[in-house]
Amino acid sequence: MNFQGSRKRGEDGISMVIDFLLSNARLVLGVGGAAMLGIATLAVKRLIERAGRAADDEKVEQKMAESWEELSLVSASPTLIKKGIKGVVMKHVAKAARQQKADLCQQPQVSSLDVQSKPESKSKRLQLCVLSLQERLQQYYHTRVALAPHEVQRAQSLAVDICSEIQGFLHSRHPDMPLGEMNLGGSLLDDLQVVTADHACLLVPLQLEASLWRLVPGEETLLTHPLHWMVRRINLEYFPRGRSYWDRYLVGGYLSAETVVNMFSKAVMETINWLSISSTLDCLVRPVLGGQDLRLEIRPGNVEGAESSDQPLFIEMLPLLREGDVVLTAQLELTSPWVNAWHLTLYPWETRRLAQLDAADDGCRRQTLKILKAACRLNPALRPLEAAPLANLILHLSDSESDWSEISLDVRFQQCITELIGYLEQGALHSYFKPAVNLLSGLTEDQVDQMGFMLYCAVSEPEILLI
Repeated sequence: MNFQGSRKRGEDGISMVIDFLLSNARLVLGVGGAAMLGIATLAVKRLIERAGRAADDEKVEQKMAESWEELSLVSASPTLIKKGIKGVVMKHVAKAARQQKADLCQQPQVSSLDVQSKPESKSKRLQLCVLSLQERLQQYYHTRVALAPHEVQRAQSLAVDICSEIQGFLHSRHPDMPLGEMNLGGSLLDDLQVVTADHACLLVPLQLEASLWRLVPGEETLLTHPLHWMVRRINLEYFPRGRSYWDRYLVGGYLSAETVVNMFSKAVMETINWLSISSTLDCLVRPVLGGQDLRLEIRPGNVEGAESSDQPLFIEMLPLLREGDVVLTAQLELTSPWVNAWHLTLYPWETRRLAQLDAADDGCRRQTLKILKAACRLNPALRPLEAAPLANLILHLSDSESDWSEISLDVRFQQCITELIGYLEQGALHSYFKPAVNLLSGLTEDQVDQMGFMLYCAVSEPEILLI
């Protein structure tokens, strides 16, 4: 039976039911019911495809029976059972499947000559059908996730050139400003950037006198937020205000992150002759004004020849403070509305921990993280899920799972999906290093609903995240 070539008649019965249910699922069943309906729909889809691929000497009912086991996912949620949604979903799916089965049995047999007449049009589809999830993950990683070496080199070279220009300008215009050596940081440097090399961080370390300043942990401040630290001016009775360069950016006895960012915005973004730098570097460089961050947009080619189709590179200038393992950044979008708050970034700790774990057992944690990041970036429903929750998801999972070898990549990937659904249902994914921090607190209810629906569907068909 060549189901792929003669399925139109068979689809009439099921398509009308499923199209109506899916278009009205969220309105009639709610988000949870819509998610379960999506799972059931995917199960029926696989049921039909398996029946269609069955050999002539096999009974269609045997192939159909295999896929009904997948509908057990519909009854896996006690919440949905309490709401009575399970019965609604199963009723409509069973009715649609019975109609589909009847239509399948009436399908005429197609000769082998007809099957061989269109091999080219079906080659890609058949190739995807025979690939295992492990093979699909590897294919997805090498074709969609991993960056080409020349692309990374180009982005890093542009970022380094911009770094040199900014540092030279600040040293000439503000020679008394105590700054450390500027350097690149972030996912581009740590080989964790995915899909395309389109952003980088320029780290600008501020040098503070240890006898004049004290970094105050967030738990000890009035904000009581573990990630919102403050920088207090101390020993004013011995070293009055004005002894430190950074005293001019004090607000209420604390070094203000907002004031520092505003200073760099005026001193760098609004003052540097970007047209001159663009001509020197043979690329178009311009500041992105109006936001809370210090961002530059860079496009390859000269000013007049830069094409709109060229992939831009965005470089974020990030003022920061270092003291031992503690790194505080001036990221107003994360600490607003508190003008004195500095953000404790956990990215260096998370990245270092993942690298240590992978080095110890030759694991694939970083590869899994990059696949998840790419899937979220390329899927509109999952786009609000940033890198930090995904990294902490893998760190938590590493405490309970020891096998992170490359051959278990598919198992760990599916497990990450299941674990993430659980965290979304709870509404909390706690930071690995700061358990008091909920990494999902910034998501809206609608975003959680959309992500939950997509991930529920991915439990049965994980390949939908790899499109």
